[in-house]
Amino acid sequence: MSQVQKRPERKFQRRERKPREEAPWIPKTSLGKKVAAGQITSMEEILENGYRIQEAGIIKKLLPDLKTEVIDVGIIQKMTANGQSTRFKALVAAGNENGWLGIGRGKSRQMRIAIEKATTASYLNVSPVKLGCGSWECRCDQKHSVPFKVRGRGGSVTIEILPAPRGLGLVAGGKIRNLLRLAGLKDAWTTAKGSTPTMNSTSKAVLQCLIQTFSQG
Repeated sequence: MSQVQKRPERKFQRRERKPREEAPWIPKTSLGKKVAAGQITSMEEILENGYRIQEAGIIKKLLPDLKTEVIDVGIIQKMTANGQSTRFKALVAAGNENGWLGIGRGKSRQMRIAIEKATTASYLNVSPVKLGCGSWECRCDQKHSVPFKVRGRGGSVTIEILPAPRGLGLVAGGKIRNLLRLAGLKDAWTTAKGSTPTMNSTSKAVLQCLIQTFSQG
């Protein structure tokens, strides 16, 4: 009897995707050229002089520890004369977990491009957040919460952020908690009213709250 020879098993290896190399930043505005040349070295200097930031490269240069996170994605469909049109939308937050937060939105026919647009917009919308300890239960000198109660509104959503003692954590819904964490908050109570699953309105309300800590403080 002839023996049936088994074919050697082929091992398939997954190809690892190489991360896309980011093109070097070439400043186009006068502010960007000053930042690239080292004449301006901090975001505080830009805010004090009232400069307008028009390039995401400026933020990346001055806040290299900024992290981005996709908060929400969706599909936009509408009927046109040529048929149904489908586009993607994305909501991205950028923060360094130490007093800076920005939120951006992007739309495109491709999901990847929509996320890239939203990421760029989040860099351009980065705003300072004043951290502190406004809790009467804690009264420490560390920057782990908000310095006082703040309220923000976006569409039908109203959000309040209250100071909390150290160790409590962030008492908030998952996506709201992610935004507060990116801003640098470690402890806080939150209350929310309205259609909070609508992240477009909810993110506006959260950002308005956190901007008030700097403008009122």
